[in-house]
Amino acid sequence: MVDADQTFVIVGGGLAGAKAAETLRAEGFNGRVILIGDERDHPYERPPLSKGYLMAKDERDSVFVHEAAWYAQNDIELHLGQAVTTVDRTAHTVRLGDGTTIRYDRLLLATGSEPRRLDIPGTGLAGVHHLRRLAHADRLRHVLAALGRDNGHLVIAGAGWIGLEVAAAARGYGAEVTVVESAPTPLHQVLGPELGQLFADLHAEHGVRFHFGGRLTEIVGQDGMVLAVRTDDGEEHPAHAVLAAIGAAPRTALAESAGLALVDRAHGGGIAVDESLRTSDPEIFAAGDVAAAHHPLLHTRLRVEHWANALNGGPAAARAMLGRPVSYDRVPYFFSDQYDLGMEYSGWAPPGSYDQVVLRGDAGKRQFIAFWLKDRRVLAGMNVNVWDVTEPIQQLIRSGAPVDPDALADPSVPLDGLT
Repeated sequence: MVDADQTFVIVGGGLAGAKAAETLRAEGFNGRVILIGDERDHPYERPPLSKGYLMAKDERDSVFVHEAAWYAQNDIELHLGQAVTTVDRTAHTVRLGDGTTIRYDRLLLATGSEPRRLDIPGTGLAGVHHLRRLAHADRLRHVLAALGRDNGHLVIAGAGWIGLEVAAAARGYGAEVTVVESAPTPLHQVLGPELGQLFADLHAEHGVRFHFGGRLTEIVGQDGMVLAVRTDDGEEHPAHAVLAAIGAAPRTALAESAGLALVDRAHGGGIAVDESLRTSDPEIFAAGDVAAAHHPLLHTRLRVEHWANALNGGPAAARAMLGRPVSYDRVPYFFSDQYDLGMEYSGWAPPGSYDQVVLRGDAGKRQFIAFWLKDRRVLAGMNVNVWDVTEPIQQLIRSGAPVDPDALADPSVPLDGLT
């Protein structure tokens, strides 16, 4: 049993940290729970920042994990707008930017990730944006609305999920959009060429222009304002604003300075944790975007940057902090909404890991399920405008059993009958 006089400290004011605090109380922990976040806002969920909130469909208050009063009601001590500068593993303390020192018995690092920066001339111009924090989304909403009113141009560097979702939002405001992507299709590293073209066609139908096979080399401006961008093949595109959506990097500086084991960037980066989300220090845990966990189902070390991993990883880490047996083996899951296309993806099928893609349904109508297979075993599945199939898709992945590709492609064969 955990003593009531113990102190559990959570560093990171996002979804993973908030759900960990909630779980500690739900599981009966009566000690001190201290949550430290470097943003002044209470913990919030990030998917709305590129979806409903960015498109002005959702109110600002809807993004928060809990109402502000919930933290006091559950005796969660908040230190907002404060960065942790050091972790002293010997003294079991964390030090805040204002000099405050807090002792911990167990520590959870849920420091998340941060946008990768463009390393080209012109990134200091006022019209260059990133999207990771609520303050970024607040700013970008106004920018997109202004671009739409003035027939302005937004250039997006990167055709990943964030880039495409912002492109859809920008077109909803009426802005002109050009996406510059070095790969031959959007989402190339996630979906491969087989499905990436579907998203290229979707956005092209809505007026988005793509520049594939190129990289930004310069953002051109005057008097602090963006005027155009240039690419490495010599082309120039008009621009009044630029969004850098070239991926995110795990925020590992605190863990690194504390001497915790890390995973190198070539293998995804992050803080190395075992299947119970425990770091190389037995009193320190990590969850969410920053955690590179040994995955007992997939038999690899995996770092997942999506909402569901924060939602489920925070509670798993909290239970491990309480000494409960934990084997965090959730099937990776994420979702996206773009125009009239909604999709969910379950599993893990990086480039080179699969030998077959099977489609069930009508890809032309964008109403289908795609499966990535290796030796007839399902590695991942993506349902597009087809709903209530996540559970059977994940059962296929979990079972690891070979399936008949023809039966998998046949909509008349129930998915749950294939396991």
